[in-house]
Parts: sequence; structure tokens; C-alpha cells
Amino acid sequence: MGLRCFTVFAIFVLAIFPQVQGQPANRLLHLNFGHSSPFSTALETLQKQIGYTFKSIGLLRRAMTHASFSEENNRALAIVGASVIETSASLRYLGKDIDLPAKDLNLRLSEISSVETSCAVDGSRLGLQKIVRVSAKTNSSTPALVCGAFRAIIGAIAIDAGNSDDAGKIFWVVHSGRFGEALAF
Repeated sequence: MGLRCFTVFAIFVLAIFPQVQGQPANRLLHLNFGHSSPFSTALETLQKQIGYTFKSIGLLRRAMTHASFSEENNRALAIVGASVIETSASLRYLGKDIDLPAKDLNLRLSEISSVETSCAVDGSRLGLQKIVRVSAKTNSSTPALVCGAFRAIIGAIAIDAGNSDDAGKIFWVVHSGRFGEALAF
């Protein structure tokens, strides 16, 4: 019996060895050996929609995890994403009109990052209410939750790319409704 178990184990190790050879230890936990969960499939589809492939899929997983679901959640990423969105919008608006009054700039920033309107609409365009992981008692389609998930994606892109420019580009593609277009990075 012991030799048979060892043989089965050895065959298993040899069968997967080519797939794991040269992979960092933390990536081994996330390798796909032919079985994909609905969540993983949704994350793959989402990456195609936004035109960005994560180097660290763990960042996208976290971005799509609400605080009601896990202590490892998207709150911090949403803060980063909100800052990236506001910075990107400020640069765009002031780049077009450097004489734009501060009051008008603040109004435009409020509109673009509003939970009830723009931000939640952007997240809904991507179907985030169907992807984000929440507890059974939490409604995933509330505007605040969808907006938080959208902001978290933008923050996750900024961290994954190591800059806010790429994340800002993705924001504008989704915000303008042109998502699904290929972006050159």
C-alpha cells in the first residue's frame, strides 16, 4: 500500500512539474491546473473587458472582495483608486483649460467621482455587481458597493502597473463607455 501511494504521488509530481518549474512559491498557489472557478472566469473576462492583464491577479481578487466577505478586502484599494481618478480628471481638465476656475474643477471632480451617479454607473457597465464577492447578507448592487469595487479596480491597476497613468487610462476608457478596446502599454 505504501509503495502504491508513493508511486501515485510521484506520478502526480512529475505530471505537474513542467507547469510549476521556475514559478515563485506564491504563484504556485494560484496556478490553474485545468479547473476554473466561476470567480476566476469572471476575473479573466473582466481583464479582457478593461483591456488590462494583471501581473498579480491577487490584486484584482482583492479589488473584487468586499469587507463583508473578508478581512482581506478592497477598502484600501478603493481609496487609492479614488485618488487616481481625481488626479487623472484634474490633469485632463486642467490640460484642456489651465484657467479653469477652482470651483468649476471641484464641481467636475465631484461629478466624476460621485457614488450615486458616475462611479456606480462605471462599475455597473462592467457588471461588477455580479462579480464582487460579498457576504450572503450584503446586496452587491448598491451604488456605494459597486462604486467601491470600481475604484478598487483602478487602485489595483495603479499598484500592479507601478504608476497611476495606466490606471487613469483604463478609467477614461471605461468612463467613456469604450471599454473592451485594446490599450497599448
